[in-house]
Amino acid sequence: MPRYTVHIRDEWLAVPCRDPTYTIQWLGYEALKRYTKNKPDNGGIKAVKDIRFVARRCQGQGLLDGDDTIEDVLEDNDFVEIGIHKQHVLSSLQYLFLDGNSLTSTDLVNLGRVVYGITTGFGKFARTVIPVHKLKELQENLVRSHSAGVGNPLSPERTRMLLALRINVLAKGYSGISLETLHRMIQAFNASCLSFVPEKGTVGASGDLAPLSHLALGLMGEGKMWSPKSGWADAKYVLEAHGLKPISLKPKEGLALINGTQMITSLGAEAVERAQAIARQADIIAAITLEVLKGTSKAFDSDIHALRPHPGQIEVAMRFRALLDSDHHPSEIAESHRFCDRVQDAYTMRCCPQVHGIVNDTIDFTQKIINTEINSATDNPMVFAERGETISGGNFHGEYPAKALDFLAIGVHELAAISERRIERLCNPSLSELPAFLVNEGGLNSGFMIAHCTAASLVSENKVLCHPSSVDSLSTSAATEDHVSMGGWAARKALRVVEHVEQAMKCFERLVMAHINTIIPETLDPLQLPWIKDRFMSPDIEAVHRLLLDQKVWNVAQPYIEKYNMELLPESRPISPTAFSLDPPASPRKRIRLE
Repeated sequence: MPRYTVHIRDEWLAVPCRDPTYTIQWLGYEALKRYTKNKPDNGGIKAVKDIRFVARRCQGQGLLDGDDTIEDVLEDNDFVEIGIHKQHVLSSLQYLFLDGNSLTSTDLVNLGRVVYGITTGFGKFARTVIPVHKLKELQENLVRSHSAGVGNPLSPERTRMLLALRINVLAKGYSGISLETLHRMIQAFNASCLSFVPEKGTVGASGDLAPLSHLALGLMGEGKMWSPKSGWADAKYVLEAHGLKPISLKPKEGLALINGTQMITSLGAEAVERAQAIARQADIIAAITLEVLKGTSKAFDSDIHALRPHPGQIEVAMRFRALLDSDHHPSEIAESHRFCDRVQDAYTMRCCPQVHGIVNDTIDFTQKIINTEINSATDNPMVFAERGETISGGNFHGEYPAKALDFLAIGVHELAAISERRIERLCNPSLSELPAFLVNEGGLNSGFMIAHCTAASLVSENKVLCHPSSVDSLSTSAATEDHVSMGGWAARKALRVVEHVEQAMKCFERLVMAHINTIIPETLDPLQLPWIKDRFMSPDIEAVHRLLLDQKVWNVAQPYIEKYNMELLPESRPISPTAFSLDPPASPRKRIRLE
C-alpha cells in the first residue's frame, strides 16, 4: 500500500493510501484529521472542514492541485507539505481606514492576521546628476540593488503588516508617490500578494532599505511572492494569477517605497502587543501561585501602593486584590492559613506589583513610541507640495523605535526571570510544603523537574538577548551614513525575548495547574488534570502555550477584575476595542480603506 509523509506545522505524519486514485484534497484532509487527533487541544483547529490548505511537494516546493489524483503527481513515500489557512467568515465586511495619522499597533497586528534620489544617485552618489531619460531606470536599479537582504523570509502575516504600514506612511502625502502606484500596492495587500522579504539586512538608517526594497521588488513583478492562492512563486505570475499589474516606477517612487522605518516598526508593533498580552496574564498566574503557596495578600493593600504611585505598580496590585480578596472570592486555601504567624512572603511574590508594574509601564512607553512611529513620515527627502519644496532630512533614522524596543526586551524579560524563581518555590518542597516537583511517588516519577530546567534555559537565553543592539553603530555607504540605529535587530530580538517569555510562562502555568483545578477552571479544558504520574509533557505545555496566545487566561479573569474595579469606582467603564479591514484612496492624505 502506498504511503506518504505529510508535514503539518511541527508534525510529520505517515498517511497510507489504499487507492492511488484518491485526490490531493483527500490526502490533505486525511493528514489534518490525524494531526488534530494527536493534539490534546486539536491543534487549535475546531473542525477540519473549516480549514482550507495549500499542498506542495517538499522536494522542489511544487504546488499541488487539490483535484489531481495522487498517482498522477506523487510517488510512493513522497513528502508533502500542508500549509493551513483558517477560513474566517465575517457577518459583514469590516474596513480599516488609513490616513497616515491614526493607525495603532493593535490595528496593525490585526491587519497581519488574515494570514533625495530623484534626479541624483544615492548615498555616496548623491552628487551624481542622472539624465532625465534614465530616471525610471534609476528608480528600478535602486530597488534591485538594495534588495540585498539575507535569511528566512518574514511570515505572510508579518509581510502583510509591513506592506500595510508602508501604505499608511505613503498616505500622509509627503513621499512623492503617484496615486496609481499607491492603488496597486493596496490591491496587492487586499489580495495578500506578499513579497519575499528576508528578515536580515537592515541597519536601521537610512531606514530599513534592504527589507523594504525586497517588498517593492515583488510589487514590480520581480523576485518571489506568496499568496494563499499560489504559494511561493515568481512575483510576475503571482500578480497575474490575481489579475494585478506590476507597479511601474516614476521619478522618486523607488526611494519613496524603500526609505523608512517600517520593518522595525511593524515587528515592534507585534512585539509590544504580544508583550501586553503576556504581561497581564502573568499577573493572574502569579496571583494563583501566591494562593497555592499560601501567601498573604496584605502586601497588595492599596494604601501601600498609593505611597509609590507608579501607574503599573498600582494596576498590578489592584489585579491581585481583585483575584485574591476573600470577600469577593472565598478560598479554602486562604482560610486554612488565615491565622498563621507569617508576616511576609519572599520577594518573588510580595514584590510582584513593583516588578510586574515596571514591565507594564515599559510596555506603555514602548507602545506610545511605536504608535507615533506608525503614523510618521520617515522618508527622505520629504515633499512639501504646499511650499513647492523637497527637503532632505533625517526622519528615516530608526533610533526612536530601536531604543524603545531594546527597553521593551529588558522589561519583558523580567516577567520570565521572576516566574522562574516562583517555579523553584513550587517545585522545592522545603519552600512550598508541596510534593517535590509536584508529583506523587517522587523518584519513580520526575514530575516538573525538567520543565523547570526548560524555563531556566529560556531565561538564560534572554539575558544575552537583552543586550541592547542600539548601543552599536557601524558606518556605512562610504561614511555618508555614519551613524545607524541597528533597529532591525532590536525589533527581531525583542520579539524573540517575548516568545521566550511566553514559553517560560507556559511551563509555569502548567506547573500551577498541575496542583490546583479550582481557580479559573474554564481555561483548563485542553489539559488532562491532575498530574498523577509522568507522561509525555510537551503536548500539555503546548496546550498551555495556546491558552496564553489566545489570551484565555486573561479573558476568564478579566470580568472578575472589572467587577471588583467597578464596585470601587462605579463611574469607570471598560472601553471596547474596535475591529478592522483595507481600500483605495481618492488622493494622498485622504483616508485609505483596506480590506
